[in-house]
Amino acid sequence: MMTNFQNRLTQGQFSFLPPLTDKQISAQIKYALKNGWAIGIEYTDDPHPRNTYWEMFGNPMFDLKDPAGILAEINDCRKTYPNHYIRVTAFNSTRGVESPTMSYIVNRPKTEPGFRLDRQEVDGRNIRYTIHSYAADKPEAERY
Repeated sequence: MMTNFQNRLTQGQFSFLPPLTDKQISAQIKYALKNGWAIGIEYTDDPHPRNTYWEMFGNPMFDLKDPAGILAEINDCRKTYPNHYIRVTAFNSTRGVESPTMSYIVNRPKTEPGFRLDRQEVDGRNIRYTIHSYAADKPEAERY
């Protein structure tokens, strides 16, 4: 059983590992480019598990083949949104659709507010659970 001792958001690959270094990120980018996958950079301040559509930072890089150029875009996104979650997603278009093949977080806020589980009893003795992000309790400009 894996336990999240750091109480960090766990979405995508490498979520239970310590934060990736730029060297490790470059290695993952090289792997994606070697397989012909396009890279996209996304950011959000509300990382709810069902919030799968994060904001794009620029357009997906279909034609960029240099890991250093993609890492520069990641660093630009980090400078622009230092208190947001930033993830890198690799897209595979071999089947004629852009399907995410790899996704991992490369930037996190200094403090991650976390989530709570709300329980609601409904008809027929059924129980519904809802995940609520503490970040969404504050206005967008004050979340982190």
